[in-house]
Amino acid sequence: MSADITVRPMSLEDLNEIIEIEHKCFTIPWSKSAFEQELSSNEHAFYFVALFGGKIAGYCGMWHIINEGHITNIAVSGEFRGNGIGQRLMDELLRTALDLEMIGITLEVRVSNYSAQRLYMRNGFKPEGFRKNYYEDTKEDAIIMWKHLDAVHNSELG
Repeated sequence: MSADITVRPMSLEDLNEIIEIEHKCFTIPWSKSAFEQELSSNEHAFYFVALFGGKIAGYCGMWHIINEGHITNIAVSGEFRGNGIGQRLMDELLRTALDLEMIGITLEVRVSNYSAQRLYMRNGFKPEGFRKNYYEDTKEDAIIMWKHLDAVHNSELG
């Protein structure tokens, strides 16, 4: 089914659909103005949408900070889960990181979000720390996960 998925850069015109997904997926959703700010003013931000059957089914974002990436969000609307959309979004983030010669990518994930953790671990992310009481709504801890890319870049040089 992954052939039915198209990934492209997010645009301001996508935000109404993005906000719908954001509110379904997160207990502390980003505002529309936060996304507008990211797309309009943050030259270090990269955001993508995944289309499935012509409809926005998910999105992701990452900041490029010096030589590292920080995944800000990745979400797939409930009715589209199980179709490989999360993986396609992750593939796009990893491709972008390699294109920009990042040495690693990090993210935070709720300790209770096992499905997200599985996606990240399948893609080579490893738990490397915790943030106590990170999530404001429940005071739940976050797992800090990293995928180091420097070995990939070093092997390309040799």
